[in-house]
Formats: sequence, structure tokens, C-alpha cells
Amino acid sequence: MKTLRIILCGFILTVTSLSSLDASAQCSMCTLNAENSVQNGNSEGKGLNNGILYLLAAPYLAIAGVGFLWYKKYRRKNVTMNIKDSKINLN
Repeated sequence: MKTLRIILCGFILTVTSLSSLDASAQCSMCTLNAENSVQNGNSEGKGLNNGILYLLAAPYLAIAGVGFLWYKKYRRKNVTMNIKDSKINLN
């Protein structure tokens, strides 16, 4: 069952990485500025797109890093515990 899950995750990751499209997310001012610079022959519009995508990816990478550390620290481990069956006096 575990190998099937790994194969399925690998397949999904491969398909999504091969079928990715370029994303261009900009506000209206940035879009206008980028379109005008590309029409005039400058390449500043591509740099602007890359900068926006970089800033967009940073919070997601930070959250993924925190989630991974949290998972590694608090995952359940197979540990045997020797607990006495006697009553505990808390006073």
C-alpha cells in the first residue's frame, strides 16, 4: 500500500510539473507598465513578471517549511513507555 502511494504521488508530481504554464499575475499599473516596455523593445516586463512571481512564492515556501518542521517534530513515534499502575499523589 505504501509503494502504491509513493508511485501515485510521483506520477501526480511528474504530470503537474510537465504540464505547468507560465503565470503572469500583475496589478493594472504593473501590467500597463510592462506592456509599454515590451512594445518599446525593453525586457523590463519579463523581469517584472519574474519579480512578482518570486514575491508570490516566498510566503508559500515559508509556510511549507514551517509545516515540514512541525511534522518532523511532532509526528508520532513508536516508543514504549513504562508507566506505573499505582496512584499518583498530586498534593
